[in-house]
Amino acid sequence: MTRRTAVLRPARVRALRVAAPLLLVGVLALAPLRTGLEASMSTHMLVQMPLLAAAGFLFARALPARWRGALQRLAGGAVPLALAAMLASSYWMLPRALDAALVDPWVEAAKFASLPLLAGAPLALAWARLGPIGRGFVWTNFFSMLAVLGWLYIAAPVRICNGYLVDQQQAAGWLMVQLALLSFGGWLGALLVGSAPAASDERPAVANENPSAAGGGNARTHPA
Repeated sequence: MTRRTAVLRPARVRALRVAAPLLLVGVLALAPLRTGLEASMSTHMLVQMPLLAAAGFLFARALPARWRGALQRLAGGAVPLALAAMLASSYWMLPRALDAALVDPWVEAAKFASLPLLAGAPLALAWARLGPIGRGFVWTNFFSMLAVLGWLYIAAPVRICNGYLVDQQQAAGWLMVQLALLSFGGWLGALLVGSAPAASDERPAVANENPSAAGGGNARTHPA
């Protein structure tokens, strides 16, 4: 009985990891929560849409390894997957896309489907194979897009999104710029902290070479 429980436990955990992102999408689609988040431009762009993308990311990570490998091969590798994720996320940050999602139920449904499936899931499938340079490209693209759009929402003297007032638009812009700066600072700090141990590990190796060289020199001089 104990052995059977030990066998079933990983399967239950895997099923829970697959079901939890789907449940998150379902909760976000509930009318009270959906309308509440979309009532403000800030929560629409910086809470609802990232959560939808995160649900797709977690869902893809929870898939079996052979499924993830098959999907990666079907998509043509990590680069097409990363490009698809960046294009999908960039589209839903455009003012026209926000306005359309507020007034058209079909566009709203497309948003709830495309952010998990075309933004979050492809990024999860590509992330492990991108490498440091590819991941850096994705991060810097995210920072720059967030900062530029935030500045646009702040500087625009008129409403860019018809569904939101100018003050909501400017508040969202300031939050986007601040988030871009904080995220960039955290990412840069993580890079610097991560590279520090590698640099410190190289110093003892260099220091250990000098005594051996000195010992070798002494060994040569003694016979002489």
